[in-house]
Amino acid sequence: MTSKQVVAVILGGGAGSRLYPLTATRSKPAVPIAGKYRLVDIPISNCINSNINRMFVLTQYNSASLNKHIKNTYQFSGFSSGFVDILAAEQTPDSLGWFQGTADAVRQSLKHIEKNDFEYVLILSGDQLYQMDFAEMIDNHKAAGADITIATIPVGASEATEFGILKTDEHNSITSFIEKPAAELLPNWVSDTGEAMQSMQRNYLASMGIYIFSRKVLFGLLDEEKKDATDFGKEIIPDAINKYKVISYQYGGYWTDIGNIYSFFEANLALTMDIPPFNLFDNNRMIFTRARMLPPAKISGTTVKQTLIAEGTISHAASITNSVIGIRSRIGAGSVIESCYVMGNDYYETIEEIAHNFEHGIPKVGIGDNCDLKNVIVDKNCRIGNNVKINGGKHLPDADHSLFTIKDGIVVIKKGATIPDGFEPIL
Repeated sequence: MTSKQVVAVILGGGAGSRLYPLTATRSKPAVPIAGKYRLVDIPISNCINSNINRMFVLTQYNSASLNKHIKNTYQFSGFSSGFVDILAAEQTPDSLGWFQGTADAVRQSLKHIEKNDFEYVLILSGDQLYQMDFAEMIDNHKAAGADITIATIPVGASEATEFGILKTDEHNSITSFIEKPAAELLPNWVSDTGEAMQSMQRNYLASMGIYIFSRKVLFGLLDEEKKDATDFGKEIIPDAINKYKVISYQYGGYWTDIGNIYSFFEANLALTMDIPPFNLFDNNRMIFTRARMLPPAKISGTTVKQTLIAEGTISHAASITNSVIGIRSRIGAGSVIESCYVMGNDYYETIEEIAHNFEHGIPKVGIGDNCDLKNVIVDKNCRIGNNVKINGGKHLPDADHSLFTIKDGIVVIKKGATIPDGFEPIL
């Protein structure tokens, strides 16, 4: 595979309601992960590491912060043909509506994409966590003489109802496909996923939402055969398997779909493991993001266990355990942070600003003194006062308040929220 054969199209996603309140003011691909990255950095980095350097990011909902991040981050050399271009939903004489689905988003963007020279289109989601060599997938697509390749991953019965599930023949050609099957239908969709996967009860092949289309096939489907289809998984793929050579490319590595608060929280805390399933410390699979000129983290009197701490952090906490601490975080003396994702801040307050806010009873940006936080996501630029106690867990019912939201026992402090001194939510 050569870089000139492929263009990548990264889907910016819809409203992201299941990730609310993290998506209240930003799109899903713009949500911060691992303390210093954005979700969109994952597919872009996978492309760069796979020698694919021409990418389009399709955006629509709450796209301002995503657009700014991409503009400030991905600038290729003038001697390179590489680019990461943003294609926002737009009204034209031919199309007056917003993107209606994944296929419709690509269809409306074809007039911009087709100006490039390429043989294959790699279509990716902007809200998944994984490390994958797309070059191998494309080489497999070419060697098989495929029209469409779908990246697949074995899943168990408890997950299968949330994905598109498929079956293949002995040549990995897809013979049948069903989108989010009901549990009672699953016995008919068991596949030979290999001994290792079967030993873990992962007997179903799920679509990862990663596709390779040969150029002629994609344009023919979207512009001619399926002009009214809006979604790849529900409409394009099920019909295509009856007419085209559609194959499965089974992926055996770590992959998770950041679809809701619980999966987002678990994926971030998993990064703190001694041997994490997603490896940030890999010379050959680097995750790229915006380069910031920030000072090193400064830790004073804090016991730190199994924790990621991003640059620019200032901590006087008593202890931080099993947590991810984002850029420019500030944590006060005596505070205990356990199983939390603190996203950090976009700026530092000056000494004068801190003094002014203190006179007016406004907490500093960051987490105050003697706080106790457990199972909490603290979104960016929050002000948490002193002696705040928040203990998340399964004992809490789902709820939405002006300052925070609770989902699956995880308390999410909303972006920019001010939590007063001594606050303990009564639930």
